[in-house]
Amino acid sequence: MPPSPSGNGSGPDGLNALPRPELVKRLLACLDVQRWADEVADRRPFASTAEIYQAADDAARELTREEIDSALAAHPRIGARVQGSDTSSSWSRSEQAGVDAGDAALQEALREGNEEYERRFGHVYLVCASGRSGAELLEILRSRLGNDPEEELGIVAEELRKIARLRLAKVVEG
Repeated sequence: MPPSPSGNGSGPDGLNALPRPELVKRLLACLDVQRWADEVADRRPFASTAEIYQAADDAARELTREEIDSALAAHPRIGARVQGSDTSSSWSRSEQAGVDAGDAALQEALREGNEEYERRFGHVYLVCASGRSGAELLEILRSRLGNDPEEELGIVAEELRKIARLRLAKVVEG
């Protein structure tokens, strides 16, 4: 069982009280971009939950290609069985709960789609999967295969920001 990102460190007071290395560790589970985590941590003390989200949004506004690549390296393929007991792996399993592991045809279509996407764009297909079915995720994947690589990079950056915000809510609000 991964360590809980909430509890003693949740909410503005809890995050303000955390030692900086622990706060940065929790933030990196939300978005694996060191600059982003450092910038959010440096905005302490937080007077409100809204300030935490604003700090996170501001720091994620302009992700570089290298930062996007770093963040993508921490994300499993959509439909892949996520291994690991760390917080990020646990969250990934939860976020992809709508993908039916027992649907062999869907699993094969996602595997093929992921491979095609990776050949085309050179990185893992990323979408905010929370609350979406495997069929929806496959449909989105297929629709994005026709994108221009630069357009797709912008979409990926926005998806990273969405995922970071959802994960940050787990840290902030417990």
